[in-house]
Amino acid sequence: MIHIFVNRDHVYRRGHVEFIYSALKNMESFGVHKDVEVYKALIDVLPKGKFIPTNMFQVEFMHYPKQQQCIIDLLEQMEDNGVIPDYEMEDLLSNIFGRKGFPLRKYWRMMYWMPKFKNASPWPLPNPLPDDIFELAKCAIQRIASADVQSQITVYQSKEIEDSIDDTWIVSAQSPTQKRLLNEHNVKEPIYVEGSFKVWLKNYPVNYFILRKNAKLAEMDVEDLDDVSNIKVPLFNFKPPVKKFLKKVPSVHEQEDGVILALCATGTSSKDSLLSWIRHLQKDGNPILTDVPVVFTLKSGVRDLVLGDNEETKSVEVK
Repeated sequence: MIHIFVNRDHVYRRGHVEFIYSALKNMESFGVHKDVEVYKALIDVLPKGKFIPTNMFQVEFMHYPKQQQCIIDLLEQMEDNGVIPDYEMEDLLSNIFGRKGFPLRKYWRMMYWMPKFKNASPWPLPNPLPDDIFELAKCAIQRIASADVQSQITVYQSKEIEDSIDDTWIVSAQSPTQKRLLNEHNVKEPIYVEGSFKVWLKNYPVNYFILRKNAKLAEMDVEDLDDVSNIKVPLFNFKPPVKKFLKKVPSVHEQEDGVILALCATGTSSKDSLLSWIRHLQKDGNPILTDVPVVFTLKSGVRDLVLGDNEETKSVEVK
C-alpha cells in the first residue's frame, strides 16, 4: 500500500498525513507494529526539503505543524511498542524537517533513553516472546520465584494423579526454605490456596496461584520514652551494652500478610488442577500436606473447597 501511494503521485503526494495516520491505526492488525523498516517507509512518504525551516521564527513556531505532529505521533507509537530507531531514520528526518525540527528532537530523546531502558530489567525476556502459554508460564514463575535464589522450578502433569479430571501441565516453584516453613506448620491450622493473581510479561498476562499460611505475630518491644527511673549515663557505663536476646531474621517468604509456601501456574487455572498441584507437592518432599487442611479461596469461584484429614472434599459456602 505504501508503494502504491508513493507511485501514484511522485511530486505532491497529497493526503500523506491522512495516509500515515491510517497506516498507524492498522499496523497492529497486519502484525508490523514492531518493524522499524515499516516506520521508516512511512516517514519516507513525506516530500523532502519542503518542510525545512529557513529562519528562527519558523523553527520555534513549528513550521508545518500538521506534518511535524504526525511524525511525532509515529515516533510515539514506536516508543510505546518498544521499537528503537536506527541512524537511517535520523537521516530521513533531517532531510524532511531539517536539523532544527521537532521530530528530530524527539528522535534524539528516544535514542538517548530507550537503549538505557532496554536492558535495565533484571528479568530479561526473550524477544519476541513465545506464543505458547506454557513457555510464558515458566517465564512468569521464574520471575516471581527469583526472590529466593534457591527456588526450584518443577513441571508436573495433572494426569499423573489418580482421579484427576483435568489433563494439563502445572509449573510449580518452591525453595528449601519454603519446604522447611511448611513442615514446621501446625497441623491444626489450615493453609490456603489463593488466586488467581495476574503478572504481565510485556503485553501478555499470566495467572498464578500461591500456597499461603497465616503470618506469625512478631513480638514488638515497646519502649516508654518518658520513663526516667533507670537512666543510663554513657560516661560511666564502661561495659558495652549486651542484648538480652536475639531475634531470628525472617526470610523473604515471611511477609506481614502471610507466609508464602509455594506458587504455581496451571494450564486451565481450575480447582481440579490446583488439587493435583497439592497432591504433587505432597509427594515432592511435603508429607505434612496429608494432615493439614487446605482451603481453596479462589476469586473465580463462588464456593471454597476444604481438604480435611480424611482426604474427602467438602464444599463450604463463601461468606
